Amino acid sequence: MASMRDIKRRRESVSSTQQITKAMKLVSTVKLQRAKGRAIKSKYYFRAMYNTVTDLLSDSANVDTPYVKVSECDRKAVLVITSNRGLAGGYNSNIVKLITNGDFDKDKTDIYIIGRKGRELLERKGYYIRKDYSELAEGFEYADAIKVCNKLLKEFDEKKIGEIYLAYTNFKNTVSHEPTLLKLLPIIPGEIYGSDEEDDPNDKLLLMNFEIPDDEALKYIVPKYLTSLIHGALIEAVASENGARMQAMDNATNNAEEMIDKLTLQYNRARQGSITQELTEIIAGAEAIS
Repeated sequence: MASMRDIKRRRESVSSTQQITKAMKLVSTVKLQRAKGRAIKSKYYFRAMYNTVTDLLSDSANVDTPYVKVSECDRKAVLVITSNRGLAGGYNSNIVKLITNGDFDKDKTDIYIIGRKGRELLERKGYYIRKDYSELAEGFEYADAIKVCNKLLKEFDEKKIGEIYLAYTNFKNTVSHEPTLLKLLPIIPGEIYGSDEEDDPNDKLLLMNFEIPDDEALKYIVPKYLTSLIHGALIEAVASENGARMQAMDNATNNAEEMIDKLTLQYNRARQGSITQELTEIIAGAEAIS
């Protein structure tokens, strides 16, 4: 059994850790409130942009564009959004699992990473980091999303990559965050609709016509589409990260409280045993004298 000194030292250590986790929870809660409002406001535009453009491109089978055709290049690009810091439960590892458990060959996948934690995990598993944008995990603007979009589109147009994916954490509410993988390009007709029987089969046969030349219209639409999704994913990722960290620190604080209670009980038992032993020795000594 541990000595009273060891138990006391460990209890003090756990108490110090609890104070840290409490402070981190409070900081995450404040950050979450700001990020949550921003995520909720952007979510509707984010979803509408994805649904509108994917439907538009899926109905554009009559348009001669690589954005709706299977590419000759078999390399895939994945923009992965994680965090620069840990202590957020399974936030980072759940995103990485989308890649490691998905259909992404290490030799044919380029990772465009946001977040040092994601980079460390993916590098450890043997994935090639094509470009690191980890500074965006600390703060970003719409112009930063444009920069990332231009890089991805340039690689796609030059046929260095054939598919573009986005891996991020979808913010549902304070306690619910869902790792999500979206295919951004190309949008192959039929992939979006799947086999949902409720869809009108006539809708799948509609062709999209543009008033201006097709290629010119898509030059405006596709960059806007990619940039909006990247920016929206960054906003939701920030809210999800702070929500995950708040939950993790709350759990850590509660666990520390339980450990302190157990250590206090152990300390009291050890103290009681020590007092009993001292009394026994005094009584035995008194009897020996008499």
